[in-house]
Amino acid sequence: MHLLVTGANGYIGLRLIPALLEAGHRVTALVRDRRRFPLDDFSSAGDRLQLLEGDFLEPDTLPEFPNDVDVAYYLLHSMGGGGDFVEREKRVAAHFVAALDPTRCQRTIYLSGLTDPNQELSPHLRSRNEVEDLLRSARASLTVLRASIIVGSGSASFEIVRDLGEKLPVMICPRWVATRCQPIAIRNVIEYLTGLLDHPTTASKTYDIGGPEILRYRDLLEGYAEVRGLKRYFIPVPFLSPGLSSWWLYLMTSTTFSLARALVHSMKNETICQDHAIRSIIPLSLLSYRDAVELALARIAQNRVPSRWADSLQAGTLDPGFIDAVRTPEHGVFIDQQTLPITSTRKEAIEAVWSLGGRNGWPSMNWAWRIRGALDRIFGGTGIRRGRRHPSELRPGDPLDFWRVIVADRKAGRLMLYAEMKLPGEAWLEFRIEDDQLKQTATFRPQGIFGRLYWFAVLPFHWLLFPLMARRLAGASR
Repeated sequence: MHLLVTGANGYIGLRLIPALLEAGHRVTALVRDRRRFPLDDFSSAGDRLQLLEGDFLEPDTLPEFPNDVDVAYYLLHSMGGGGDFVEREKRVAAHFVAALDPTRCQRTIYLSGLTDPNQELSPHLRSRNEVEDLLRSARASLTVLRASIIVGSGSASFEIVRDLGEKLPVMICPRWVATRCQPIAIRNVIEYLTGLLDHPTTASKTYDIGGPEILRYRDLLEGYAEVRGLKRYFIPVPFLSPGLSSWWLYLMTSTTFSLARALVHSMKNETICQDHAIRSIIPLSLLSYRDAVELALARIAQNRVPSRWADSLQAGTLDPGFIDAVRTPEHGVFIDQQTLPITSTRKEAIEAVWSLGGRNGWPSMNWAWRIRGALDRIFGGTGIRRGRRHPSELRPGDPLDFWRVIVADRKAGRLMLYAEMKLPGEAWLEFRIEDDQLKQTATFRPQGIFGRLYWFAVLPFHWLLFPLMARRLAGASR
């Protein structure tokens, strides 16, 4: 069967594609930037995996879909991008339908959100329903899977629970922690998505999918703490409004403010399966919440997390097209450049550069980087809690603390980062390892007088931080 997977670089897409290939299907993966797709991880797929590149917000960039596609997976969303994500999601769905209709595709499968028709829905859940309606207007039939909280390493919901459970021994709990949900393990979600292909009678149907338990959000926090052997105390309060709760989640976890706000507004809605018809059609061994948490933590401990919500460019401030700008600006900028001979081997220097940030920290004045990250969070930026996808691997588009990877050419020894922190200007940090030398360049393009004042205010720190970092990287000493 020939399958089209949209959002192939996303959290679900990067987990679904291996399962589809393992089942023997042929997959066409549609991505916004093919350089961000880990094609090397799928070398065994051969010609059964093909990439297409295009942006559903820019229909002129979309390629022609293969005419012989049998089933298309719709895994696109814009919630993490902030702004009017509801309008963006409607535009994206309309562009998808227009591109799919000329093909012979008979079916679309959409992973949506659980809703209760008797409740007033949040903008996030209402948007999911509106997208369903748009997809139903296509010539191809539509199968919808509606899920509650998805529990898995790297999912936005799990990372929020993990952040809160790890960091806060005492938690002030707003009213929404009493809202009930039906969490489902990511493994079971993928099994349902792939299992639908074996059951053509599920076409034009909508199914609720959930785990074996109905829990409160507070139960999720308590369950995580129990798995980790942590003692946690909860203080319920009636006065935390959705706005205050959004700021609380934003400051306490690695999520962006736009995502925190969308999630908090959705947490007033119960997300419980209204029917269980899918269980008789695709019988699975559903993982309990505790088992799903243990599995997620095991993957994290082994550095085997295939995808994270923060890896999406929607989770930052970078324009996807900006990755094409592989040169830093040269005019109207301030530059700090350090050039040193490599006293270790070239391989060791590259490994040191490719291991910057995340849990590894930074090789000079790591405390200063953490303070800068904390200040960034206070002023609405990303901070450094996003960490990095892998402790020693980088690819274009990856988040790296409050940076975004623009170029990651290990063979050439070149790494370029773009700052997504709140700044009165734009900042780049570039490393080049060539001719047995390390060249480290920090570039800042100020915006107005405040940008210039900012540069000179932090200059004393730069005089200490950048030379020391370059020396340690050149010597591969952390």
